[in-house]
Amino acid sequence: MPARTLYLAAYDVSCPRRLQAALDRVRAHATGGQKSVYECWLTAAEKAALLADMAAVLDERQDRFFLLRLDPRARPVALGSAVPATDPPFFYAG
Repeated sequence: MPARTLYLAAYDVSCPRRLQAALDRVRAHATGGQKSVYECWLTAAEKAALLADMAAVLDERQDRFFLLRLDPRARPVALGSAVPATDPPFFYAG
């Protein structure tokens, strides 16, 4: 089984049509998130596919996409009305 790495995917899209397309692509890989920021456990191939999908959807002059590799050992901290992620001990990707 390919190794998965934890990423934080965030986007800022100005057009409602592109916004929905970006949301669909990121949510296909997400395990948790809120508004336009999502946690994604990705293999190298999934990361490449997500980046290619987002490049095809976004307008580079108006939109933004950010993919940040996170340390999976770090513990999340939730402030205010935020709810900590409750990911299961395993994931099914199929």
